[in-house]
Amino acid sequence: MNALAPTKTAATQEKSTRAIRPFHLAFPVRDIAEARRFYGGLLGCAEGRSAEHWVDFDFFGHQVVAHLAPEECGTRAFSAVDDHQVPAKHFGVILTIPDWNALAEKLKAAGITFVIEPYVRFEGEVGEQHTMFFLDPSGNALEFKAFANDDMIFAK
Repeated sequence: MNALAPTKTAATQEKSTRAIRPFHLAFPVRDIAEARRFYGGLLGCAEGRSAEHWVDFDFFGHQVVAHLAPEECGTRAFSAVDDHQVPAKHFGVILTIPDWNALAEKLKAAGITFVIEPYVRFEGEVGEQHTMFFLDPSGNALEFKAFANDDMIFAK
């Protein structure tokens, strides 16, 4: 057992007292300028530090880093979830429903092709959520979701 991993009871008790910290994620891209246009331009993520072969973005309060590695790009595996084929490797954030709706409209207006169109998954069930999947220009899958009640994020 990992001593750093709290038990479910401890995690529930700690939830109200610990602040959520930003995560860090590094991912491959085929072109740094293209990543800047997509993450900085379309998604509105502020740029942080950068060098010739990588760039940091403020991804909704989290640090993501696009690394130039074209041979690592693309989505290859999928998993069946709720009658859809979900990209097995993906990342994203949980937004409020109004912010999720606004992003969905912005992406539609920009002509983004969705892997999974915006819809409500698990409707009427525990864990009901708004979700959408799309690819960045390098083929990295992103999922943005929203819950009417954040208590449902980890509900069984």
